[in-house]
Amino acid sequence: MFAKGQTVIQYMEQLAPKHLAVPDDRIGLQLGSLQKEIKQALIALDVNDEVVEEAISLGADLIIAHHAIIFRPLKTLNTDHPAGKLYEKLIKNDIAVYISHTNLDTAEGGMNDWMAEAIGIESSGTLEDVHTDQLFKLVVFVPKTHHQQVLDAVLGAGAGHIGNYSHCSFNIEGIGTFVPQEGTNPFLGQQGKMERAEEIRLETVVPAGIRSKIIQAMLKAHPYEEVAYDLYPMDLKGRTFGLGRIGKLKQSCTLREFVNVVKKGLNVPHVRVVGDLDREVKKAAVLGGSGSRYVNKALFKGADVIVTGDIDYHTAHDALMAGIAVIDPGHNAEKIMKEQTAGWLRAKLEESRYLTKVHASAVDTEPFCFM
Repeated sequence: MFAKGQTVIQYMEQLAPKHLAVPDDRIGLQLGSLQKEIKQALIALDVNDEVVEEAISLGADLIIAHHAIIFRPLKTLNTDHPAGKLYEKLIKNDIAVYISHTNLDTAEGGMNDWMAEAIGIESSGTLEDVHTDQLFKLVVFVPKTHHQQVLDAVLGAGAGHIGNYSHCSFNIEGIGTFVPQEGTNPFLGQQGKMERAEEIRLETVVPAGIRSKIIQAMLKAHPYEEVAYDLYPMDLKGRTFGLGRIGKLKQSCTLREFVNVVKKGLNVPHVRVVGDLDREVKKAAVLGGSGSRYVNKALFKGADVIVTGDIDYHTAHDALMAGIAVIDPGHNAEKIMKEQTAGWLRAKLEESRYLTKVHASAVDTEPFCFM
């Protein structure tokens, strides 16, 4: 059985939840339909003509890309223009395009964690916070016979995280009463008669971003026809997610040596470097994509060097004066997401025994030629 488009995207959004994106980012379905079976899916950094031809040759029904194909509102859809031709080719070949951008950057286990791991940063924080989970308290009353089943369901769906602790819950035994009315089909008791049931009051914390998922898991696992539960907001804040990563290097080295680590880890042949190549670097920051405005943030947080793309001339001069080194591997260094995303999504689909195949694009979308 092949996965439906919506199912594939539900898995993708487990990795990169949409609520983690920065405001106004162009994410989600940008072209086509997800109301179809997906036999082949292609993971790409960018969607250009070569990537679309690759998708056609694979028989792909869906492209999941990092960079949007529609970034600004369209006033016309002229198929004589390059962008219009691209959209036309996608539509004629029934290929949907879904974008996962800053939500993938921000996500735990996403783009910036992959890049940090690849260059030896032991990540200890973010460069800029984007989202802090609002927490809710879930209280549900469960018959003792099904307590463990419901507890496993809600914790497995992501409830119960407080700081660096997981599976947090509180459970109190008590007696629940109810009278099944006409038209009910009670799990316990008889219509018209008071029932006294041994129940457990289960309490746990629920992040706002996945509360619907947790409630659905709870309802599915609960044996009652009508489930008694409460969900109310808490002052306690949940986990914070952000852009970029910063931390100590696994081993301190010179900037020159670290340049070679970056080139190898991010699979780039050339980088631009700002700073004294013989200086020692112990703490490093990394941010996928364009990072000029994050150089000062990295400096403020104590980084000796920041690895990021699209550094402009004046920012490079500012970094020199401030005493922070910069390694610019180019925006295309984000290509690390292709194999990583494909592997993650493939494993999820195989675990559910779907036949849908996931491919990492082999097309190099680097627009620059180094002479």
